[in-house]
Amino acid sequence: MTIAVFLFALLGAMALGMPIAFALVVCGVALMFQLDNFDAQIVAQNLVNGADSFPLLAVPFFMLAGEFMNAGGLSRRIVDLAMAIIGHKRGGLGYVAVFAAIIMASMSGSAVADTAAVGALLIPMMRKAGYDVNRSAGLIASGGIIAPVLPPSIPFIIFGVAGGVSISKLFLAGIVPGLMMGVVLVFTWWLVTRKETLTVSPRQSMREVGRCFVRGFWALMIPLIIVGGIKLGVFTPTEAGVVAAVYSFVVATFVYRELKLSQLYGLFLAAGKTTAVVMFLVAAAGVSAWLITVADLPQAVISLLEPLIGNKILLMIVIMVIVVVVGTALDLVPTILILTPVLMPVVKQAGIDPVYFGVLFIMNNAIGLITPPVGTVLNVICGVSKITMDDVMKGVWPFLLAHLLLLAALTLFPQLVLVPMKWWM
Repeated sequence: MTIAVFLFALLGAMALGMPIAFALVVCGVALMFQLDNFDAQIVAQNLVNGADSFPLLAVPFFMLAGEFMNAGGLSRRIVDLAMAIIGHKRGGLGYVAVFAAIIMASMSGSAVADTAAVGALLIPMMRKAGYDVNRSAGLIASGGIIAPVLPPSIPFIIFGVAGGVSISKLFLAGIVPGLMMGVVLVFTWWLVTRKETLTVSPRQSMREVGRCFVRGFWALMIPLIIVGGIKLGVFTPTEAGVVAAVYSFVVATFVYRELKLSQLYGLFLAAGKTTAVVMFLVAAAGVSAWLITVADLPQAVISLLEPLIGNKILLMIVIMVIVVVVGTALDLVPTILILTPVLMPVVKQAGIDPVYFGVLFIMNNAIGLITPPVGTVLNVICGVSKITMDDVMKGVWPFLLAHLLLLAALTLFPQLVLVPMKWWM
C-alpha cells in the first residue's frame, strides 16, 4: 500500500504538470498522511537538511567553471586541437566530436553544457562538409552524455550525497567506463559512415599541430589537475570544483584574454540559475527520502526483489532495465534522487559494490538523456542544430544502441569496471 501511495502521488503530481521538485514534496506529504504523521515543520526541516551538504558545494563551482570555459575560448581550443590531429581522417569531424566530448566531459561534468558547446562549434562545419546532419547531431548528443560518467561528474556528486558513497571513489571509478563510451562511439561512427562519401579536411603539418597543442595546453591541464589532485589527496571533489572555477577564470581572463570582466555578471547568473534548479530538486528530494526511510519502502523493495538477491548479475540486470524505463520519462537528477534511497539498501543487501553500482546507475541515467520523450540532451542538440526531434532520433539510434550494449557488457562482466577501479584506488 505504501509503495502504491508513493507512486500514485509522484506520478499523479507529474501528470498534472507539476515541476519535479514540487512533485517530490507532494509525494512526501502524501506518505505523511498515509502514515498519519503529517507535520509541516518536518517538511520544512527536511527541505533545509536536504540541501545542507558540504559536498554539494562542488555543484555551483563546476557549473561556473563550465561557463568560464565556454565563454573564455577553452572549448574552442580543444576542438581546434582535435581538428589538427584527426580532422584529416575520413569522417574526421565525427572523431573530432568524440575527442572533444571526452576532453570537455573531463572539464565541466555537465552533459547539457558540453553538448551545446561542441554542437555549436561542429554542427555548422559538419553541415558544410556534407555530413548527414541528423547523424552528426546524434553523435554529438551521444558524446555529450559522457560528461556524467567522467570526472568531474555533477551526477556523481549528487549520487554520492544521496547514497552515502565516496565521491572521490566514484570519480576515479568512472574514468575507464567513460573512456569506453568514447571508444564505442568511435567504432559506431566508423561503422555507419564507412560507405559514405565525405569531404576530407587537409592534413595539418606537425608545426600546426604543435601550435594548436600550445594554444590548448592550459585547457588540457584542467582534467589532469582535477583527477591528479583527487588521486593524490591534494584536495577533495568539493575543493576540486573551486580549483576548476578559479583556474578556468584565470586562464580565460589572463592567458587567453577572451573573458571580459563585463561578462562575469551574466556567467554568474547563468551558473546560479542552473545551480538553483539542481539544489531545489535535492532539497525537495530530502523530504521524500526521509519519508521513504520512515515508511520502510526499501525493505518493501527488498522483499519484492528477494528472489534475485542471491544472484548479483541477475539483480543488476533487473535494476538496469528498471532504470532504463524510468529514464525515458524522468530527467537525470530527479531519477537519481528518487531511486537512490530506494535501491541502495537492495544493492548493499546483495553485496554489490556501491561504487560499481553508482557508475552503472549514473551511466544508465546518462543514456536516458538521449531517449525520448524527455531526452534533455536531445532537446539541446535540436536547438543547436536547428532540426526536429524526429530527425535527431533518426540519427541518434545507432549510438544509443552502442551505449546500451556497453552498459549490458559492464553489467554482465563487472570486472570490466572493478579491476580498473581497484587500480585507480
